[in-house]
Amino acid sequence: MQFTRSIINSSLDTAKKVIKHFGISMPGFSEWTPLEWQQVDRKACEEIRDCMLGWDVTDFGSNDFINIGRVLFTLRNGKKSDPRYPKEYAEKLLIDPENQRAPAHFHRTKREDIICKAGGNILVQLTKADENGKRAPESFSVQVDGNTVHHQPGAIVRLEPGMSLCIPPRTIHQFWGEEGTGYKIDGIGYTLSAEVSSVCDDLNDNVFLVDFGVRYPVIIEDEPKRYLLCHEYP
Repeated sequence: MQFTRSIINSSLDTAKKVIKHFGISMPGFSEWTPLEWQQVDRKACEEIRDCMLGWDVTDFGSNDFINIGRVLFTLRNGKKSDPRYPKEYAEKLLIDPENQRAPAHFHRTKREDIICKAGGNILVQLTKADENGKRAPESFSVQVDGNTVHHQPGAIVRLEPGMSLCIPPRTIHQFWGEEGTGYKIDGIGYTLSAEVSSVCDDLNDNVFLVDFGVRYPVIIEDEPKRYLLCHEYP
């Protein structure tokens, strides 16, 4: 299935329903249309554009959005290479349908907490990366709600609402909404999670363990844009 604007538009409609259901308030720019982006004071909005805040929908080049994809909203972020944006942290809100996940990947420098906020459970599969970026065979430890937990490679950590997991740099991970849990829309369960991390640099800090790992893939424009994604701002 090609990655199309209609997939993006439909996914954002669903994301807004899920966010509203759980009573989360979003910043005003989450509702700006492409026309409104043309009319705003671009100088005043530089941080939104330069730090890539806002909606982010991707299939990572998989052409299989239902299974390998992500819908999220970046609320805050810094930029290491630009002194105008000295924040040392980032925060994202993620919409997690049952079984949809990003490709297995790790970050060279980013440390992140994955927090199950509401709905169902989040399953997180973890393996340490060796010096060559491959899956290491050794056991390892992670922090779950401040508790040290020891795991074997490929272990799955279940996060129920309110729980969080710290993922250190160079830890291969995938996470997804557990099947049979979450807020149902059209028969699919949705969970909300959050990511609190050091500065996020999606252009340079992601290492995917698949051939198609493209963070911002080509979009087939089969219908008009309702919102701009974080890499589409004027």
